[in-house]
Amino acid sequence: MKVIDVYTQYFEASCVYNDALRRAALVRLTSTYDNGNIKYDVSVNFFPFRDPEDFSVTHDALFSTEIYSAKGRRSKKREAEFMNILRNTIDSLCPTADAVVFWDKPLREARYG
Repeated sequence: MKVIDVYTQYFEASCVYNDALRRAALVRLTSTYDNGNIKYDVSVNFFPFRDPEDFSVTHDALFSTEIYSAKGRRSKKREAEFMNILRNTIDSLCPTADAVVFWDKPLREARYG
């Protein structure tokens, strides 16, 4: 099985989860290839974020969904389509109306794999 982080980026966010204030979010588009099958997942992980140099991500406020699964292989065209729906998909994953990712406030540059 091969797992690739197609897109990863940190953003400012606001979320209260397990009675703890989360001030940042890690957003990901991940591809998993196994035995001729490709799968894509979108996830958001809210975490406390206290220091700009410390990205200690907790995993109790992680929300994800599978957006594609089929026989085949990785496709740049398909990934571009997924990037177009990424924000709306992440917004729909947020656990409550109070959880929000501030898309216009990235904490780090995007990484593509």
